[in-house]
Amino acid sequence: MKQLHKQSSSRRDEEMPISNSTPYSPKSLKHPSRSLTYLLKEQRLVFILVGILIGSTFFILQPSLSLLSSAADSRPHIVTENRESVVNYPDHEESGHDYENRHFADLNTVGNGNRYSNGVGRVPVGIGSKRKRIVVTGGAGFVGSHLVDKLIARGDDVIVIDNFFTGRKENVVHLFGNPRFELIRHDVVEPILLEVDQIYHLACPASPVYYKYNPRSLIYDYKTNVMGTLNMLGLAKRIGARFLLTSTSEVYGDPLEHPQKETYWGHVNPIGVRSCYDEGKRTAETLTMDYHRGDGVEVRIARIFNTYGPRMCIDDGRVVSNFVAQAIRRQPMTVYGDGKQTRSFQYVSDLVDGLVALMEGEHIGPFNLGNPGEFTMLELAEVVKETIDPSATIEFKPNTADDPHKRKPDISKAKEFLNWEPKVSLREGLPRMVNDFRNRILNEDEGKGN
Repeated sequence: MKQLHKQSSSRRDEEMPISNSTPYSPKSLKHPSRSLTYLLKEQRLVFILVGILIGSTFFILQPSLSLLSSAADSRPHIVTENRESVVNYPDHEESGHDYENRHFADLNTVGNGNRYSNGVGRVPVGIGSKRKRIVVTGGAGFVGSHLVDKLIARGDDVIVIDNFFTGRKENVVHLFGNPRFELIRHDVVEPILLEVDQIYHLACPASPVYYKYNPRSLIYDYKTNVMGTLNMLGLAKRIGARFLLTSTSEVYGDPLEHPQKETYWGHVNPIGVRSCYDEGKRTAETLTMDYHRGDGVEVRIARIFNTYGPRMCIDDGRVVSNFVAQAIRRQPMTVYGDGKQTRSFQYVSDLVDGLVALMEGEHIGPFNLGNPGEFTMLELAEVVKETIDPSATIEFKPNTADDPHKRKPDISKAKEFLNWEPKVSLREGLPRMVNDFRNRILNEDEGKGN
C-alpha cells in the first residue's frame, strides 16, 4: 500500500506543470488604467461631479437661508437692565402697540454683552410658534375669566390656575373645548412647575363677605398674597417669564391724598379687620420689587380700583353687586353710613385692556387702573334705580370698620406710559352687568323652585 501511495503522488507531481511566473496577488489588479476605465464606464464620473456640485451649493447658500428664516420669524426681544427675554407674539398684533422687531440673539448675552444675572435666561417654549404661552392665576374668577377670554381671542395659549375658593367653573366653561385653553385646579400657596412666557398673578380672595363671616379666610388671604406671590415669582425667575401682579387701591388705605397718585404711600391700619388683605397686597408689591432688583425678574404692578361687570359673584358684598342683586330681587338697597363716601367704578373690559397694555409695555409701575369718574354711594344707588327699578328703596345701616371715605385714582401715569384710559361709563356698563345678573338670579330661583 505504501508503494501505491508513493506512485500516485509521484504521478500528480509529474502532471502539474512547473512555472517560473510570479504567484497571484490581488494588488496586481489595481492598475491605474483599470480605475480610470471603471470611472468612465456608464458615466460614473458625471454623477460624481454632479453630487459634488449639489453639496457645494447647499453649503454656500445655507447662511443666506438662515438669515431669511430669521427675518421672516421676526420675533421681538425684550431687553431689560440685566437680562433678556425672547417672547412669542400671536399671529396678529394688538392694535395700539408697536413692538421692536429684532432677530434672535445669543441667549447668554444681552445687547451690551453683559451676562444674565444668576444665569437666568428665557426658556424658549414652542420654538416655531408665534403665539405666547400664558398662565393666569385666579383665571376662573371675575376679572381673570375676562382676561383669559381676551388672551384666547388674540391667539395665545392660556393655562388657568384656580382653586375655586371664589372662582367659578361657569366663568370658563365656554372654553373647555378650546385646544389652546387648559385649566388646573391648584392652590398657588403650593408651588407649581410650568413653562410659560408670561404670568398674570390675580389669585386672591377680595370679597368683603369673606372677611366679615369667616375670619380664618383673612389668614388664608394673607397666605395667598405672600406665599402665592412668592411661588409665582420663583416660577418667573426659574423660567425667565414676565410677571404681572394685580395689586389693589386698598394699599392706599383711607387716603389723606385725593385723588391718589402712585407716589402716595397710603394711610393703612395695620391691625384692622381688613388689614390682612391690605397689608398682604402691600407685602406682595414689596416682594415683586425685591425679585426685580435682586434677581432681575421682569415685573409689572397694577393697582386696581373698583371694577364691575358680568360674572361678578352675586352676593360677594361689593357695593355694585349688592345694589344690583338687591334691586333685581326687589329688596331695599343697603347703604352703609351716610352714603356720602365716594368710589370710582370701571367696567371690566377697560381693566383687562389696561392689564394687557401694562404686561406688553416696557414700564414696571405701579400703575393705577381705574375710572376717575367719582360717585357717592347715594349717587350709585340712583343710577341702579334708573337702570333696574325706579321704585327701588334704600336702607341705611351702620358703616363698616376702616371703610375709606374717598377713593379716586389719578391715572395720568397710565395715560402717558400705557396710552390707556377707561372708555365705558357707568351708565353704559351697568346695563350689561344687570342682564347677566338677571339671568343668573332667575336660574337660581328656578333651581330653588321659586
